[in-house]
Amino acid sequence: MALSCSSLCSRLSLVRLSVLRTNRTTSVLYSPHVSCQSRLPLCRLYSSSKATRGIGRYITSRLQLVNSKYEGFLKRRFPRFYQLYHTFVEGFKLLYQDAKDVRRIKSKMFFDGVKYQDLPYRDMEKLRQFRKNTIKAFPLVVMSIPPFANYLVFVLMYFFPRQLLIPHFWTPRQQVEFREVYNSLRARHHWPVLKGLENTSQQVKDSQLQSRLKDLCTKVKSGSSPQVSEILAVRTLFSGPPLGIHRMCVDHMRRISPLLFLSPRLPGFLIGRRLNTHAFELLLLDRALSRMGHHQLSDSELRQACYLRGLNSDSLSVNQCREWLSQWLEVSSSLKDSEVSLLLHNIVFLSANYPNALKRSH
Repeated sequence: MALSCSSLCSRLSLVRLSVLRTNRTTSVLYSPHVSCQSRLPLCRLYSSSKATRGIGRYITSRLQLVNSKYEGFLKRRFPRFYQLYHTFVEGFKLLYQDAKDVRRIKSKMFFDGVKYQDLPYRDMEKLRQFRKNTIKAFPLVVMSIPPFANYLVFVLMYFFPRQLLIPHFWTPRQQVEFREVYNSLRARHHWPVLKGLENTSQQVKDSQLQSRLKDLCTKVKSGSSPQVSEILAVRTLFSGPPLGIHRMCVDHMRRISPLLFLSPRLPGFLIGRRLNTHAFELLLLDRALSRMGHHQLSDSELRQACYLRGLNSDSLSVNQCREWLSQWLEVSSSLKDSEVSLLLHNIVFLSANYPNALKRSH
């Protein structure tokens, strides 16, 4: 009995001791003097993140202030260098925005299963322009890799902006000037293309189609712009030999290549492949633009679309550009995939005399 009582007392003392420890621990946890200490890591984390954001905003504002003062100094003391500096800064911003847009478009194509031919016009044009700019800028990037070669690259960029820089890094004046240069280079090849068509017409067996093609070439050479119906009347000649995209002779492909700013000095099979790729890309762009409606284009987008298709849009008003583009799309929307070669020759048919023919009509 004594043993049982002693064991019971010892157990009760242990329970009492554990309860006292529990109460002491609970009181410590919920004591107002210790609660801040127990939550100190969380408070420190919250306050440190808030302080970090504040420091980041302060540094950003100071950098913006220093940058604005630096730009003001350049603008006052070195105006020509400031224009070059400002053009490069804005160009990099546009290039970065283009890269973000291309990533978004590629993600949409990959995750949503959207095909290239089903993209909206602006997305399709963004991909085309970004790919073109990347190809043009790639040699310049490679040249700047060796040590101290970037200084030579800067010199070349300053003296040869049209050949080395993409349009993002051109000033507004340079953009108009360089487009004029490219239009003049493209116009030099109008006459050889027309002469090649006249020579190729001798191979056409259908006398009626042969006569229509000769009349079309004669009308363009005389300084007039043909009607859409006159162009579409010969479209069957551009689906097979001798003017189909896969059936043209190498000499004629070399005459057409400069119309798209492609080199005619490559081997024949490469010229044919590049012409085929660019022609179908242009056809898909036209179909996407027809779905959207060319009236939704801004003035700059309208001029860029006309320039891509061979028109010197800087010398025309917005209404004249819109009228010309509607004629182009009328031809393009009537073509099959097999007749895409006519789209390349349409650069000559519609754009060779458009401003001059417009002046004579008035």
